[in-house]
Amino acid sequence: MEEKLDVIVIAPHPDDAELGMGGAILKMLGRGLKVGILDLTSGEPTPFGSPEIRKAETEAASKVLGVTWRRNLGLPNRSLEATLEARKKLAIVFRETHPDWIFAPYWVDAHPDHVAATQLVEQARFWSKLSKTDMPGERFHPKRIFNYYCVHLKMHAQPAFVLDISDQWEAKRQSIECYHSQFVQGREDLDPPFIKQLEYEAAYWGKSIGVKYGEPFTSREPIGLSGLGGLV
Repeated sequence: MEEKLDVIVIAPHPDDAELGMGGAILKMLGRGLKVGILDLTSGEPTPFGSPEIRKAETEAASKVLGVTWRRNLGLPNRSLEATLEARKKLAIVFRETHPDWIFAPYWVDAHPDHVAATQLVEQARFWSKLSKTDMPGERFHPKRIFNYYCVHLKMHAQPAFVLDISDQWEAKRQSIECYHSQFVQGREDLDPPFIKQLEYEAAYWGKSIGVKYGEPFTSREPIGLSGLGGLV
C-alpha cells in the first residue's frame, strides 16, 4: 500500500521543486503535513551532471528539506510530453497517494518540459477519478492544483498569493546548493552568483508582502478562504 500524502509537488526535473517552492515545502512539513515530491524525469543529460550525480544530489537535497517521500516517474528529459501513457502513470500515483493538494509549475514557460508537465498534471488529475478502468488504486480527485514559479522566461509573475518563507530561506538555500552540478559548476563567473540571484528574488517577493523572503504562487482556479486569519 502506497503512503498517503497531503501534498504532492510535481517537478519536471530534480531541483525544480527546491527552486520553485523549497520554502513552502519546509513550511508545510513543519506544520505536520505529509509532503511528497515526484520528479518526472532524471533531468539528464546536462553539461556537468550524470544520472548518478543527479541521484546523489537529489537525495542530499531531500535530506535537507526533510522530505521522506520522493519518487521519479522515469519520463524522458528534454522530450517530456503529456502522452496517454504518461497520463496514466501519473494518475496512478494520485490514486495511490490521495493528495489533497498538487503543486505544478506555472503553465507558461520557455522550457517545453515545464509546459508539458503542467498539462500532464491537469490531465492526470482528471483521470485519477475515473471508474471502470484498469488503473490500480481507488478513484480519487485531488482538491486543488497550485502553481509555483520556476520559469525560464524573463517575465514578471502576477501571483495569486505570496507565502512568507523568511524562516525557511536558509534551509531552502542549502537544498538548492546540493545541486552542485547544476547551480555551482560552470557558473563560477556569474556576477552575482546564481544563489545570490535567487536570494534577491526571494527578497523581492518578501518585500511585496512586508516580510524578509517570499515565494509566489498562482492557480487557474479561484482560491477560497474560510477566514482572513492567515493573511500577512
